[in-house]
Amino acid sequence: MLILSSSPHGYVFSTTARVSSSSSVSSSSKLSLISCSLPLRSSVRKFPCFVLCCSSKARGMVEMVQDKESAVAVAASSSPADLGHSRTFLDVQTEEDLLSGIKKEVEAGSIPSNVAQAMEELYQNYRNAVFQSGIPNADGIVLSNMTVALDRIFKDVEDPFVFSPYHKAIREPFDYYMFGQNYIRPLIDFRSSYVGNVSVFNEMEEELRQGHNIVLISNHQTEADPAVIALLLEATHPHIAENVTYVAGDRVITDPLCKPFSMGRNLLCVYSKKHMYDVPELAEMKKRSNTRSLKEMALLLRGGSQIIWIAPSGGRDRPDPITKEWYPAPFDATSVDNMRRLTEHAGVPGHIYPLAILCYDIMPPPPQVEKEIGERRDISFHGVGISVAPPVSFQDIAASHGDSEEAKTAYTQALYDSVVDQCNVLKSAIHGKKGLEASVPTISLSQPWN
Repeated sequence: MLILSSSPHGYVFSTTARVSSSSSVSSSSKLSLISCSLPLRSSVRKFPCFVLCCSSKARGMVEMVQDKESAVAVAASSSPADLGHSRTFLDVQTEEDLLSGIKKEVEAGSIPSNVAQAMEELYQNYRNAVFQSGIPNADGIVLSNMTVALDRIFKDVEDPFVFSPYHKAIREPFDYYMFGQNYIRPLIDFRSSYVGNVSVFNEMEEELRQGHNIVLISNHQTEADPAVIALLLEATHPHIAENVTYVAGDRVITDPLCKPFSMGRNLLCVYSKKHMYDVPELAEMKKRSNTRSLKEMALLLRGGSQIIWIAPSGGRDRPDPITKEWYPAPFDATSVDNMRRLTEHAGVPGHIYPLAILCYDIMPPPPQVEKEIGERRDISFHGVGISVAPPVSFQDIAASHGDSEEAKTAYTQALYDSVVDQCNVLKSAIHGKKGLEASVPTISLSQPWN
């Protein structure tokens, strides 16, 4: 679900773990390099590089990324929770310092060699992608973002964080949400990125204000999907950008390179069907865990004003092995029906919207599903897009189908077809280079950050 470029090997840790809370982070589990949370959160949002409103596209690209001084400021001081944590990566001044820091911690026995290899790969892949962008001071941006990323990864190796079934984004004293935003931002070419149907996002925000629930039935392309959604919406719909709860597979909450990015998102943690029987003796435990997560989701929905993202395909989209064309992976009708019933039984109004994401270029998954944690990933600088269509009514579809199973299948297909149609428009705009002219009567593209 989130960012990752890692080793082909798995990881084994034996250190004591922390457990997340659905309400707040206890004093014993605060994960921070900052001694005061309020200045961190308020100062980050005042940096001019976060304002996407310049007239020149070239200048806009510069303003969309964070300079070295602001990134280092986010992680420069220490909190009581970090007293025993090494400053190996925060004190680096050059690329050589960073790479030698990894080697130093391996020699000290603080980082397993396979994780160290993954950290080096992550640095090189990220560096190459950001340099692709042509952004001024790319070397400073890479170094500042990677020092914080490697520090957070190292911290989790020292003291692994354990996610509860419902995880609330950790925003203080260290703001993991903004950390993830700032890391992915330089990978997006905003000049060739688009949002479809901004007016529908407006409707969604109004429904959330009224206490309604929103469910986004979506395709899934990369582990950066949450950051892509938030980055494309932060200028016009910050409430949606920051408050989506993502139904996340276990892989992004167990891989040490993924975990710091996952910690900055609201998550309902589940085990994917695709990996349910990877280790047969763990299958029953995984099923019980999924049941707990469903109960947490039901409680959230009963409270209202929730926006939940789920990919009913159970995994990321992959290209056709013959044509190499990318299409949204088919939706699982049972997963869609479970979400529909949870939404309908919540006791508050709920709406199910089809959401399309096109961002595979910045971080494509492996061609096939892999069992091992820690797959290698390429990273690129590229345009991305999201689009949403009006909600799809199950009652309208069921009225024309006498059999309930047929109605469930038809409903799932209607949502899937909408996502495919929206993806095709985004493809035309980004890959076909038609830009805003790729809009059609039902899908209006825009660049709301301009």
